[in-house]
Amino acid sequence: MSSLLKKNFKLGCIQLAAGSDKQKNLSHAREKILEAAKAGAQVIVLPECFNSPYGCQYFPDYAEPIEPSPPKKEDAPSWHMLSEAAAETKTYIVGASIPELEPDTKKYYNTAFVFDPEGKLLATHRKIHLFDIDIPGKIKFIESDVLSPGNKITIVDLPEYGKIALAICYDVRFPELAMIAARKGAFLLVYPGAFNTTTGPMHWSLQARARAMDNQVFVAMCSPAQDMDATYHAWGHSMIVDPNADIMDELQEKEGIIYADINGARIDEVRKGIPLYQQRRFDVYPDVSAGKVRFEE
Repeated sequence: MSSLLKKNFKLGCIQLAAGSDKQKNLSHAREKILEAAKAGAQVIVLPECFNSPYGCQYFPDYAEPIEPSPPKKEDAPSWHMLSEAAAETKTYIVGASIPELEPDTKKYYNTAFVFDPEGKLLATHRKIHLFDIDIPGKIKFIESDVLSPGNKITIVDLPEYGKIALAICYDVRFPELAMIAARKGAFLLVYPGAFNTTTGPMHWSLQARARAMDNQVFVAMCSPAQDMDATYHAWGHSMIVDPNADIMDELQEKEGIIYADINGARIDEVRKGIPLYQQRRFDVYPDVSAGKVRFEE
């Protein structure tokens, strides 16, 4: 068994579309979690903004406070759905993401959660890099109009399996996060993300495969399904990539669930064949994981 992965497992990524009714969104997500668990998934990932439509105009209306923890059920139904579903299915759930309201500061964040098979919260991740882009004639989106950025790299220890890293969407474009997490022992990088029909064809698959190739780890990219009647058109194409940057499974734009067997021996095989971890020249350039880094562990 790999020194990174204690035990092999089945990963499931759920691609679904969220409409205007939050309760229906949560019920639909729960149904898909149960479906993935019944199919044998032991770690289950939801997409970015699974409880609301994606858009700055929606975030305040769908936001939930998560502090103090645990929050009241009536205040944070998404948090409680994830906790209860994890306990019911005896799986790890990466519930990513929802708009979060910080009551004291009145700030909003794009926040993901990891719950264990007993329904206990293991970690949260606030999106670090906000999606502020302007491609003339194609798309302009400024998340910072509403959202505030997180300030910690999130590495989560799943006791049965080992360490995974969690980041959200635009975070994938910043390879430092992935490099630091991999060098701190993460075997899997999880990116719930809502690339769109402009950025998706350009870079979705490329980013997933690049993060896997550079770090020789598994990468999961979990997108909302594409809804052309929505104000924001997600790309879809959720995928799981192996440490050699080979795509293990991929959806198109419609709803669905993809699965992959996460096997530690594959990491060892790839790293033995192309031994990047023995060949890096930190005498020539610095190791980004060796500096001062803020962690959520």
